[in-house]
Amino acid sequence: MYSSKILAVLKKAGVEIGDIIRVNSGNEEYLGILMPRAGESDDLVIKLESGYNIGIGSEDAKIELKEKAKKKKEEKEDVQKRGEVAILGAGGTILSKVEYTTGATFPISNPNDIAAAFPKIKEIASFHSKILFQLFSEDFTPEHWKMIAKSVAEEIKEGAKGVVIMHGTDTLHYTSAALSFALQNLPVPLVLVGSQRSSDRPSSDNESNLLNAVFLAKSDIAHVGVCMHANSNDSFANFHLGTKARKMHSSRRDAFQSINSLPLARADYQSKKIEPLIPYTKRDEKRKLEMHNHFSSNVAMIYAHPGIKPELIDKLSDYDGVVFVGTGLCNIPTNPMNDKFANNILPNAKALVDSGIPVVMSTQTIYGRVNMNVYSAGRKIQEAGIIGNGADWTPETAYVKLCWVLGKEKRMEKVRELMMKNVAGEITERTNYDEKIVDF
Repeated sequence: MYSSKILAVLKKAGVEIGDIIRVNSGNEEYLGILMPRAGESDDLVIKLESGYNIGIGSEDAKIELKEKAKKKKEEKEDVQKRGEVAILGAGGTILSKVEYTTGATFPISNPNDIAAAFPKIKEIASFHSKILFQLFSEDFTPEHWKMIAKSVAEEIKEGAKGVVIMHGTDTLHYTSAALSFALQNLPVPLVLVGSQRSSDRPSSDNESNLLNAVFLAKSDIAHVGVCMHANSNDSFANFHLGTKARKMHSSRRDAFQSINSLPLARADYQSKKIEPLIPYTKRDEKRKLEMHNHFSSNVAMIYAHPGIKPELIDKLSDYDGVVFVGTGLCNIPTNPMNDKFANNILPNAKALVDSGIPVVMSTQTIYGRVNMNVYSAGRKIQEAGIIGNGADWTPETAYVKLCWVLGKEKRMEKVRELMMKNVAGEITERTNYDEKIVDF
């Protein structure tokens, strides 16, 4: 909110939030929409014609009303007809709209707003939509994965030819992995999609990502996958296997990459082309979906780091399972040289295993494979009963898979067997690093 001082100035000028104003400050002149703001401040925030926001000090600034905001009528949520594709909203930047009377972005809570915000969808497929919840993706838990999986299964049972999930990008790859384990033997495509940049920014990727996701949902690639920008322009999108996708940049539009694998396919809704890149399971609407929707919410993930203390490992005994993200080939400090400054956390990790708590390894290098056969420390880690040798899963997929396995199985040998079994493409026999970006 603005301070009482600036509110008085705005009132005197007849200006309200959403009005178009001219501000003269020093030798500069700005024209734009007066934006709301969080926190008490004397500084004005206006949205320029370029789409970007700018803050302007109000001291000595001259404010002039240019145009009053048009009042927007409240929309009613109409009953939707079922379409070919079901679009489910689970929050995130992509599930937002611009309110042009204020220039601000707001969460979409009415399914009809999806059609209004993305009118080109109907050119690709008939669809219906449902808002499951509106959450920042960092607030997701395994309980939310279960809710999404159940909703997807219901849509498929009702005849959806494909399903799209709108989701925040920060933990999108956790959810895609979870759905890959929970929803097996998929008869139709399940496409997760997000947006790195909000709809009020000129460089927003929300529309092109969603349109490509809907396009993929009509394809014959019956997998759980993540659809996001393939490069920095708008030429096409990559469709990443749900267990191999990972967010690799905090802000770039092409932040998502397939790890230790090629993407499933490239898609361009504009040219109506889909290019498969690896073998895939084809759509078969007679295929019976298998639901394995069980996850433990009591799994920890911890990065091995210089100076990590054995006492920290002991505190993990309250968890049902632990994922170590080791260094290099998947090492944790074992101090084989008996250095006086180094720590050895292996006895503490072994104590977890001996107490019946499964411990799983992944690697901080992201790319590459767990290999505990190269160094003596790795062999000791294997001997301690830690799981993962030979796996090329990402840390996030290893974590999600352990949540999934422990959701139905507590016996150590059975947990070990399930973890090392390739269920949804998370463990490959041969790692493929060679991804060449070629435009259609």
